[in-house]
Amino acid sequence: MNNSQTERRTYWSTKMDEADEFMRAIMEYPVTECLEPMKSMVTAAQSAGVTVVFSDKPHVEGLQRLYYLRKSLIDPFISAAREMNNRGWVLKVEDAYRTENMQRGLGRMTAIVKAVWEKTIWECSETKPSIDLLLRRLGGLVAMTPKVGTHLSGSAMDISVLCRSTNTEVDRGSLYCEMSERTPMSSPFISEKAQENRREITSIMRRQGFFSYPWEFWHYNAGDAYAEFLSLSDKPARFGPVQLDLANGSVKPIQDPTKLLNSEEDIRQIVEHILKTV
Repeated sequence: MNNSQTERRTYWSTKMDEADEFMRAIMEYPVTECLEPMKSMVTAAQSAGVTVVFSDKPHVEGLQRLYYLRKSLIDPFISAAREMNNRGWVLKVEDAYRTENMQRGLGRMTAIVKAVWEKTIWECSETKPSIDLLLRRLGGLVAMTPKVGTHLSGSAMDISVLCRSTNTEVDRGSLYCEMSERTPMSSPFISEKAQENRREITSIMRRQGFFSYPWEFWHYNAGDAYAEFLSLSDKPARFGPVQLDLANGSVKPIQDPTKLLNSEEDIRQIVEHILKTV
């Protein structure tokens, strides 16, 4: 095993441990839900005349993607998109609001569990990882309860960025949703140009109040537990996990936000299925 592999394993393990600790803190973070409604990001972009691309890929299990944010986050979203247009870039929204079913589906999606399982095996080198470690790694990359899933709060978006003149993706060192040692925002295993692009994109988003999730270079959020914790505000989050009424944009809190979306037994069965097919 060469030093590069050792460094990559150590970095991945350290960052994933950090993400696990962060999620444990978010589970305890206070939320005072304000019941602010949501608005369509697509409609807002069209009305504002800014160029924004929205992924047309089906969500998990073929569900339609729901491009909604809390009402007060719409103008900051538009401002960030406009600044990117002026920079010669186009904001591409990959994902936004998720229902409980969407988040549950991601947590049990075979391709995702397999990717994290294989990465966890790689992390452990020659020893077989435990299901507990897999759950911790999954929890840092895919929210396992509504309480820690800011997409369920209508306060988060996953993004890519395109070059406006060529429609090609701006280099961020990796593509959206890759799960590797290149995934954390501060990864040293990407080029200097990719690091520069990540920093510039984050600066644009931050100027509009959106915080980056340190362990995924594509995730930005505002007004929720992530943002308040990362900003050291000591203020309760105003946006928590909610159910969205698509007819009028109103929301109501999820009743049991700390309940696991998928049980350990669910994940164990998925892993056993994966092992039988490889």
